[in-house]
Amino acid sequence: MTSGHPSSLTLGQLQRLIETMYSSKDEARGIDGTFMWLMEEVGELASALREGDSANTAAEFADVLAWLATIANVAEVDLERAVLEKYGSGCPGCGEMVCVCDDASKP
Repeated sequence: MTSGHPSSLTLGQLQRLIETMYSSKDEARGIDGTFMWLMEEVGELASALREGDSANTAAEFADVLAWLATIANVAEVDLERAVLEKYGSGCPGCGEMVCVCDDASKP
């Protein structure tokens, strides 16, 4: 840990961090407004990936994850629990830890 900042975060810790920083703004904006910000960040990530700018790409991944945590907070969804329930026992399509679903199907 440096300068009082954590060196790693669980998904649950990230969600709580985002809630601490932004919950009053997020609640006022609501799900629809927050979703639009998430989509804007996804677009910025797509541009960064297309341009091949690795530093900007990393920052845009962080933004997308933060906005996803934000919208989960507004929707009162525990992301860590949701991910564990859906993916903790393996692929939701085939049930295996290393997916063996047909490439044409969406697991």
